[in-house]
Formats: sequence, C-alpha cells, structure tokens
Amino acid sequence: MSAEATNPGSPGAAGRRRGRPRLELRGLRRIGRAALLGPAPRDGLPDALEHVAKVHRDHHPDADLDILAKAYARAESSHRGQLRKSGEPYITHPLAVTLILAQLGAETTTLTASLLHDTVEDTEVTLDQVRAEFGAEVCYLVDGVTKLEKVDYGAAAEPETFRKMLVATGDDVRVMSIKLADRLHNMRTLGVMRPDKQIRIAKVTRDVLIPLAERLGVQALKSELEDLVFAILRPEEYAAARRLVRECAARPDPLAAMAQRVRTTLEEARIDAEVLVRPRHFVSVHRVRLRRGEVTGADLGRLLVLVAEDADCYAVLGELHTCFTPVVSEFKDFIAVPKFNLYQSLHTAVTAEDGKIAETLIRTHQMHRVAEAGVVALGNPYAPTDGADAPDGERADPTRPGWLSRLLDWQRTTPDPDAFWTSLRADLAQEGEITVCCADGTSDGAADGPSTGTGRLIGLPAGASCVDAAYALHGEAAHCCIGARVNGRLATLATVLRDGDSLHLLMAPDSAAGPSPEWLDHARTPAARLAISRWLSAPAHVPAAATPAPAGTAPAGPAGPAPAGRDGTAPRGPADVLAVADLPGAAVRLAGCCTPVPPDSVTGFAVRGGTVTVHRALCPVVARMAATGRQPVGVHWRGADETGHGCRVTLLAEAFSRPHLLADLTEAIAAQGAAVVSAAVEPPHEQRVRHTYTLHLPDAAALPSLMRAMRQVPGVFDVLRAGRARPAAAARG
Repeated sequence: MSAEATNPGSPGAAGRRRGRPRLELRGLRRIGRAALLGPAPRDGLPDALEHVAKVHRDHHPDADLDILAKAYARAESSHRGQLRKSGEPYITHPLAVTLILAQLGAETTTLTASLLHDTVEDTEVTLDQVRAEFGAEVCYLVDGVTKLEKVDYGAAAEPETFRKMLVATGDDVRVMSIKLADRLHNMRTLGVMRPDKQIRIAKVTRDVLIPLAERLGVQALKSELEDLVFAILRPEEYAAARRLVRECAARPDPLAAMAQRVRTTLEEARIDAEVLVRPRHFVSVHRVRLRRGEVTGADLGRLLVLVAEDADCYAVLGELHTCFTPVVSEFKDFIAVPKFNLYQSLHTAVTAEDGKIAETLIRTHQMHRVAEAGVVALGNPYAPTDGADAPDGERADPTRPGWLSRLLDWQRTTPDPDAFWTSLRADLAQEGEITVCCADGTSDGAADGPSTGTGRLIGLPAGASCVDAAYALHGEAAHCCIGARVNGRLATLATVLRDGDSLHLLMAPDSAAGPSPEWLDHARTPAARLAISRWLSAPAHVPAAATPAPAGTAPAGPAGPAPAGRDGTAPRGPADVLAVADLPGAAVRLAGCCTPVPPDSVTGFAVRGGTVTVHRALCPVVARMAATGRQPVGVHWRGADETGHGCRVTLLAEAFSRPHLLADLTEAIAAQGAAVVSAAVEPPHEQRVRHTYTLHLPDAAALPSLMRAMRQVPGVFDVLRAGRARPAAAARG
C-alpha cells in the first residue's frame, strides 16, 4: 500500500543477525530479483512466486497453486511500470506481503488476496474485475484492505479507512491479517521516508496495528513491529538495548547450558521434547532492563519446551519443578485458561545450581504455531468442518464475542471521525480481558424496573467497572442503572470487576434515572464513555405528554429513597419544602451528591425529562457540568422563611477509629432531633475512619448545631457537608 524503499539498517535486520525466531527474509531478495525478470513461468509457476509457493506447500501440501499463479500474473501486469522509492518493481511489495503470510501458515485464499491487495487501490483494476476473476471471497478481502481516497474524505481518510477495515474484519478476520503483513513490510522499508513521516506512521503502528496484532495473537508480527517502532520513536533506548545484546553475545550463553540440562532431565524421564533458547526481541530486552535494573545473559531470552500433547506439558512442568528449584510466583497456566487472543502455554521459572534463573515456556507444537501466528494459523475460521468442532458443523469465529464485538458495537454510534479515532486508540490501549457472568433477574432497587440481565457471559477489558458492564449489556438503557450486586454483595457502579465475577445490575424506571458526570470517571470502555457523554450533552426537553407544574418545584424531605437521577438525585419529602427553577413547567430534583438545603446558595442544570437538578453552588459537579458547556438554570428556595422547613442532608464525619464510635455518633444525632435515613462506614485507614450519614432534619436551621454536636463526640475531628472537599487544615487532631 506504499512505495517505501528497503532499509538495510532496520532493527528487524539486527534482530535477525542475532538469531531470534523470525520470518525468513532471504526469500524476499530472491523474489525481488525474479520480479525484475518479469512473469516468465517455469514449470507453470512464475520464478518470482517460487519461494512463496514452496513456503506455502510446507504448511499446506495440497494447496492449489494455479490460483496463486493467476493472481500473481494479474498483479504483475497491473503494477507493471510502477516502482517503489528504492527503484524496485512495485510487485515486490505484494510478493513480500504474501511471503510473510505464507510463512505464518495462511491458507490459499488469503495469499491470493494478498497478491492482489493493492491492485484496486493503485491500478485500474476494479473490484468487479477481481470478483469476476477470483470470486466473492477474494474480492471481499481486497476491498477490506483498500484505502479510502483522500480526495473524497480529506483528513478523515485515515480513520475512516481503519473503520472500514475493522468492520470488514468483523466479518472476516483475514482482512486484518493482510493489513498487518502489509504494515510489517512497509515498516521494514520505511528508511527512505522523511523523518516526520516515519514518526507519524510509527505512531499509528504503535497505537493501532500493534494492539490489533496482539489481540489477534499474531506474536511474530507484533514482536517485529514493536522493534521497528522502537527504533524510530525511541532511538536512544533502542541503541542501548542493541549494545546490551551485543555485549552479552560475546560471552558464554548461560541459557544454552541450562537448556542442555533440561534436555537431559527430560530424556531421563522419557519425555519426548524439543528444548530451544528463545532470545527476546529488543523491546522485550528494554522492558526487562527497566523492570530489573541490572540484566544478565540469562535475562535476554527464555527456554522454550515443545511437546506433542497437552498432557506432556504438565509432565514437563512436573519434572522441572522436581529437578530444579521453581520460582513459584512466576508460574502461570495459560493452557487451562487461555488468553483472550488464543494464546496457550505454561509459564514457569526455574533456578539452576549456579543461581541463574531461566524463564521457561512449555507448549505443544500446535500451541506454538498459534502463539506465533494467532488467527492466521487457524486457516479459514469460517470454512465448514466435519462437525467435530461445533454441533452445527461450523467452526466458531475465534475473535468474537469479545474485544472485536465491543469495538464494532461502539463504532456504529460514533459517526465523527475524530471521536472514532481517539476512542479506537483508547480502546486498543486496554490490556487484557476479563469475563463476567451477568445474572438474570429484576432490580431489587425498583420493583417495577426492567430486567437486569440476560444471564450470559460478557467480555470486558481488564479494569472495567460496573458502569462498563451495564453499557456492554444494555446499551443506552444502562442510563437507568442505579447500582449493582457483585458476587452477591451490594456494590457501587464504580466497582472494578475481576475475571469470573458474578454481576447483577440494579435498574430504575426509565423516566427516573440517568448517568451523572462522575460515571465518566469510572467508565473504561469507549462504548460506555460515548453513551454517557451523549446523554450529558443532550439538551433537556419536556415530554409532550407531561403536565406542567405551576412553578417547577421539588420537595426535600425523608419520604424514603428515590431512584437516583442524573447527578445522583434522590429528593422526596414534605410538600411544604420546595425549590423553584426559573424554567416554566420544569420539575425539580435536589442533587444527592451535595444535598442542598435552605438557605444554601444553589444553582441548577436542565436534564432530560424536563427536570432541573439542583446543586449547592460550591458542589464540584457544578464546575464539571459548566466545563462541558452546560448552561446553568436559576433556582431559589420558595418562601421567605425557609429555615422552618424539614430537609434532608448528607454529612461526612472524619474521626479516629475507636470502639463504639458509631453508637456515640448516632446518639448525638438523635439528641438533636435528626433522623438517620442511611449510614455507611468506610474501612479504617491509618487509624482514621469516615462515616457518611444521610439525615432528615425537621428544621434546616438546626443543621449548624447538629454539626457542632457531632464534632464534640470524642475522636471526631471534623464534620463536613457532602460534596465539599475537606481543606488540609481540617486534618487536625
């Protein structure tokens, strides 16, 4: 997809010189020379295609090479006369991309499309011609990797091209396999580009292509792409890693001696195994150096043990842990619990008699193929099988559900290219995947609420919260979520979920709830963040069927808990305590985050449903709402003597932890005539504890004396209104 010239000083070349596992490149020079001679066939196969065909036959002995020869002929004739910046015929690029895929074990259809992948973009060949000559499947793959024209899309061409490619990948993961191989060859040959363009391409590769390679499990491509990007974006650290590798290469390799001892141990146990030393690539060396400081030769690689069957992996593990001293903290079983990108291996580390520690990977040969090539090693994941893999005779798509499904779901609701591009990079920056079981049932937070789940497993990125799970499960209906039970216990929506958690979401009626700005602080997935942002930025409206209230009022009293509104509002109480909004016909809610009471200075914000949420003027939410461009609505307390009315307020008591503190505080509150609506006690931290009380006072004027009485309880060093940050000077005692 580009015409960069070969860069002989690339980091990939340096890595190959030190002998790490790699994609074979000698064939690239061979096919380059053959391409210069044109498409003359020998034994029915063009010279330039010979090496590709040999590698392909190694993986697929019965492959039909006629279709490859036909695709090469079409690509060579279409690109004839086009040159790369190195002066080589342009056909060398699709040939190189095809060789990379052949080395990974891609099946024939993928290689056919790879040979043709630039024809529609860079020549006069049309998709209709590709479909007529090579079929709909090849046409779909070629279309999937064809860039959108800048003349049509302008600055949005790159993000929209990736959007198009990802959508196509959702239907056929081989689209992304071709794109990754294409980017690898272009990164190998990036040296003749201007430095600024090199940096731009390297950053996109780092932010988008490398995470995609990781998610598809194509470790061979990911590792080399990381090194190539590392050399461009962080040249000094890259040079330091190369020097370290060269210095260690001049000394005896401790891993080689360790590998021989492992071979002997396994032979004596009559376990048929292949033991290899697997050098780290430069980025991995750099990470080890940062993590451990001083690096030895044993840190620059790992032992790789390959066996025939799964059971042999555990037999090897047993022998190693019996005959060597294991480092228990390093053991991980990715065979019983594979990674989300198909990766399977046993990880351990053992210590030799000389104290050297060898990290060790144990896997079958098939696991190794998948670890290196990911989904590419699976061939065509959509082809019918004999029924052994699935009851309906179809092999399940290995990429869905999970990260790709989530990505495809949120991109549909993100038409803006810039927002999509930003969200895509943020989504791909997430590391790891967890699975959460969402239970069936209805909310016990609202008796008439909708169902809270479908009783299914959902995949989420590691670090996701209940907010993310709600939007993954319910879409925009998650606006009504007011809480959750995690593993049977009540939890806030901010709770971070762990792999295997059981989740039960609590929902409020649609008309009574909505997300607060704080939800954005807890949302990790783009789907959740985009949905919340849309809701918060949408203009408020009054439902047509609503009957306007005389002056937009809301009570503030203790008539039981109400569903949380947009800003955590929960107002109910005596009808004679009212707040009035300067918006005719608007209902009013008092924000639960700061629980305003007369005569507090207040302001409001219009939300959906024709409601105005009332906050104390100093509430942090007010600043956040204003920062998003929300216009405040004037609000005032009704009546001239507001202090004589009941109100609800939330207080935070900061205290030193001691026995009977809760009882003493509750007694002080009762003595002031206040009723406790709810109370919560946080776990002690450094001998300090925080109590949170939601209280109903019969008279707002009694609030100052109540707070004074609570401060006089032994051990209490401050009492604050909710929503106000405690100043540093208050941390006394």
